[in-house]
Amino acid sequence: MELDNIECISSSDGMDEDEIHHHHPQFPSSKLHNNVVSSAIHPTTSVHELLECPVCTNSMYPPIHQCHNGHTLCSTCKTRVHNRCPTCRQELGDIRCLALEKVAESLELSCKYCSLGCPEIFPYYSKLKHEAICNFRPYNCPYAGSECSVVGDIPYLVAHLRDDHKVDMHSGCTFNHRYVKSNPREVENATWMLTVFNCFGQYFCLHFEAFHLGMAPVYMAFLRFMGDETDARNYSYSLEVGGNGRKLIWEGTPRSIRDSHRKVRDSHDGLIIQRNVALFFSGGDRKELKLRVTGRIWKEQQNPDGGACIPNLCS
Repeated sequence: MELDNIECISSSDGMDEDEIHHHHPQFPSSKLHNNVVSSAIHPTTSVHELLECPVCTNSMYPPIHQCHNGHTLCSTCKTRVHNRCPTCRQELGDIRCLALEKVAESLELSCKYCSLGCPEIFPYYSKLKHEAICNFRPYNCPYAGSECSVVGDIPYLVAHLRDDHKVDMHSGCTFNHRYVKSNPREVENATWMLTVFNCFGQYFCLHFEAFHLGMAPVYMAFLRFMGDETDARNYSYSLEVGGNGRKLIWEGTPRSIRDSHRKVRDSHDGLIIQRNVALFFSGGDRKELKLRVTGRIWKEQQNPDGGACIPNLCS
């Protein structure tokens, strides 16, 4: 679903495009998934290659299987190849390659995201668990209007959102959006709008959309932080919508884009407006949606005297 008309009023000038281009990563997102990092110990490189499954090319973890001729593969692919060795086509039994499993225990390897800044080195069997939560792992594209598979670091995704998804970019920590829809009775499970804000040297995604909450059509606005959850907790934001002398206010902490758009939406972590209320705010004959959503982002700072957090509001 698309809006018939969107008016965005920002409190400051647009984003400096030169700043975005300056931060492009060295490696495009398409290469991040296939980034293979060599062992931290150079003599083990050939052993690391032996631990690569010939079918899925991923590192093998116990149980590592082998055929009667000594060819190995991972337990997942053993089922996929219908119990036939992919190398010699001999039937696979239930033979474990215990020697290779023991060799793997002696290896120490760099995190596969070392080229993105992770300095950690792990025993072979701890590496996979770390990589699943590594703070340097690439982020998924936060655009929710399509099944976008692009991954990358934050500067790369900012440029991707601007250039490929044509997302509106704004500088400043306050926003004032007006959403207009000529036929608000058409409520589908679809994203309406995504806007990216640059403030405090960070990027934030403002979502506004329509969907069904149970059987009830609702509108929802929420903010996501383009970074990890730990850093997201340093910020707060408020949203306000109203009309006819009434208003609704939401205040909360932005969720990290590590959490998917659907996860945030389905947790109801944002400003939710029922359609009837939204039409009441719109005024008129309730045949057209006219909502103005205003908001502010601020950074929480520690008070050096009392230790309590005090808001740092940007101008």
